[in-house]
Amino acid sequence: MSAPEKIAYDPNAPVDPRVETLVNELIGRVADKWTLLVLEELEEHGTCRFTELARLVPGISQKMLTQTLRAMERDGLVHRTVHPVVPPKVEYRLTALGHSLGEAFCGVWAGAETHLAAVEAARSAFDNRD
Repeated sequence: MSAPEKIAYDPNAPVDPRVETLVNELIGRVADKWTLLVLEELEEHGTCRFTELARLVPGISQKMLTQTLRAMERDGLVHRTVHPVVPPKVEYRLTALGHSLGEAFCGVWAGAETHLAAVEAARSAFDNRD
């Protein structure tokens, strides 16, 4: 599968309302704490079983992990595979779309690492002003 073509941003181009809605939905989804943590673990570990993800994502309840994975699957970010064995074996892995979204948010992580001291200094200055 070839990489998707990069599209240049044109602020004067008409906005497709479907694209605008999708962008807002995806930002909301990925801005969700649990989605980001699940995305990160699947990026780092590859294919994972449900119980493994529950162990890797500290503090997530079974209900929240189920809801998060279903929403990610619906949005095309993860692929769910059910193996016909007893007990059932269910595995999750990122799709190409999930990987690309993960890569986009790696920039946030890199920016946080690069600017950690500056953000901490700004926060301290703000908190200590009269």
